[in-house]
Amino acid sequence: MGARRRDEHGSAVVDFVLVLVILVPLVLGILQVALVLHVRNTLTAAASDGARQAATADRDPDDGADYTRHQIQGVLAGKFARGVSARQTMRDGAETVEVTVRAEVPPLGLWGPAMEIVVHGHAVEEKP
Repeated sequence: MGARRRDEHGSAVVDFVLVLVILVPLVLGILQVALVLHVRNTLTAAASDGARQAATADRDPDDGADYTRHQIQGVLAGKFARGVSARQTMRDGAETVEVTVRAEVPPLGLWGPAMEIVVHGHAVEEKP
């Protein structure tokens, strides 16, 4: 008589689970990195827009900080707009406005430890 053939019934389920154990954390990690990059890019754009707003001839740095907060609250949660500050500085011999945004983003899931992101926006001050 011939050799007995091994029964492979149900092995597809085991293979599927083994692949999911690797694939699910990989996909979730990619989504989390995308979320952190989205927050950082949004904060950077808002800081730059706020600096340009504050640098116009009839505005002051507080106007730029308020504009930045409004931009952030329109796209992200309001908690990201708490650490906004603006000040006048000198950069390469020119008067500039610098808007700084400090926010904490959880890099390891929504409940993980927070990572601080600090971004700056600069604009040359207009002279009346």
